[in-house]
Amino acid sequence: MPSHNTTIEISKEYLHFAAAHFTLFSASERENLHGHNFHVTLDANAPVQDDGLTFDYNILKKTLKAMCDELDEQVLMPTESPYLNIEEADGYTWVTFANERIPFLGRDLTLLPVRNVTVEELAQYLLDRLLAQPNIAALDINHLMLRCSSGEGQWASATWQAA
Repeated sequence: MPSHNTTIEISKEYLHFAAAHFTLFSASERENLHGHNFHVTLDANAPVQDDGLTFDYNILKKTLKAMCDELDEQVLMPTESPYLNIEEADGYTWVTFANERIPFLGRDLTLLPVRNVTVEELAQYLLDRLLAQPNIAALDINHLMLRCSSGEGQWASATWQAA
């Protein structure tokens, strides 16, 4: 029988990605394209088993690292925004915002199923991706809180609670 719960904090230097984006404010206003060095941390609350361990949290570290690596050195674009139209033509992915038609090479662009590329949306996106992994779903975890930062002192979090 588990003796108590504990929270494991995963906060590694390598859990980061450098990516470009622009925040959409309305149908006619957006930021200029710019980049951030995003950082990710995760708190996992789980029961401590009789052997003094919760679970092998290297599984969490490796999965988070792989997710960060997928976003590294990419332009991130939201596919769920009502303000953007995204289409592929002539070897490019064209993003249309208001009267602007912006071309991107496919290799430089990652389309994300979010409404806006913000730390709020990225935290939930990353948490959802983490929870979709069968090896993560199999762990005896009570609660997860994933945090995403776009710079020092600017974090957003997304949480999940076991049923």
